[in-house]
Amino acid sequence: MGTPTQEKARLDQHVREIIAWHFNPETGCPFWIDYAKKLDWDPRIEIFSFDDLRKFPPFEDDWLRGGPVQRWIPKGLAGKPAYVFETGGTTGIPKSRVAMEDFRIDYEAFSDTLPEEYFPMGANWLMLGPSGPRRLRLAVEHLCQHRGGICFCVDLDPRWVIKLIKQGQMEQLELYKTHVIEQAVTILGAGHEIKCMFTTPKLLESLAEALEDRGTSVREQGITGIFAGGTEFTPQFTRFAMEELLGEGVYMTPTYGNTLMGLACSKPVGPADNYKIAYYAPQPRAVIEVVSFDDVNKVVDHGKTGRVRLTTLTKETFVPGFLERDEGEREPPCDAYPWDGISGVRPFRSLAGSTTVGVY
Repeated sequence: MGTPTQEKARLDQHVREIIAWHFNPETGCPFWIDYAKKLDWDPRIEIFSFDDLRKFPPFEDDWLRGGPVQRWIPKGLAGKPAYVFETGGTTGIPKSRVAMEDFRIDYEAFSDTLPEEYFPMGANWLMLGPSGPRRLRLAVEHLCQHRGGICFCVDLDPRWVIKLIKQGQMEQLELYKTHVIEQAVTILGAGHEIKCMFTTPKLLESLAEALEDRGTSVREQGITGIFAGGTEFTPQFTRFAMEELLGEGVYMTPTYGNTLMGLACSKPVGPADNYKIAYYAPQPRAVIEVVSFDDVNKVVDHGKTGRVRLTTLTKETFVPGFLERDEGEREPPCDAYPWDGISGVRPFRSLAGSTTVGVY
């Protein structure tokens, strides 16, 4: 990593390369090539820096809904085996992202941030999170394989969880949650020597309680490293998890990610900064900005609150200025990540009332 100034120059150079790729009729994807024909300016001539991406209007949610998804495959990557990953989809048509290698690249980079003392190379993993058409399931499995282990997974449909919540069927919700946790308890007790796991805050708490009811604990089951994600992470939960659910010898690293961004790592979390969680996007492949609620082209000052605006910059996917369903506080660069971050991530206030949080 360089200085913030050096990283900004690196980002600007990366932007120029991505624009040249996606808007070249020989290498770009049909969506962006067609889009450029409707502009009265040429992105390949006028985009020189990340800031220049503001010349594009905000990216529209609905562009990712429905098909054909082939319109998002760059011609320069034609013929490569492709995956389609869905995000959301609790109502209506889900948003989709086509991918070939991005999820592997993202999680291999994340792997480099994991302390081997707690995430040993060669260790087996448990994926206690959403399955189905979500990037996360394959990504965690690849992370495990990349580190030389075997990944064990559970069946979990978060859309069913959210349906039960919306219908007020809390008894059925508890039965389903018990079904998911029982799968995890069974796998952990089957002698597979699992040392690492992915899970969400709610599922971690449920798992710890289920193990306690059986006279054991997460640590006693052999888990030493937990990679966890979800907007439910708060300083209060993190402290509770580290002190009450996990205890000595178990390391937990909160993350913030989604199908479009990949994975934003957090600075090490602990009592020194009151368990504050600050996330940093995987620049230059993805950039998070915290922007004003009143002007999405204006980044708020450090420490101030705004909406999350995401820009994805890979050869597989170019998404400029996507307004996320989250908000938070803008954080300054740090030694490990010399670019802006975000803390206090939570559902965007104007959507919070209509957002049902399930297992995340």
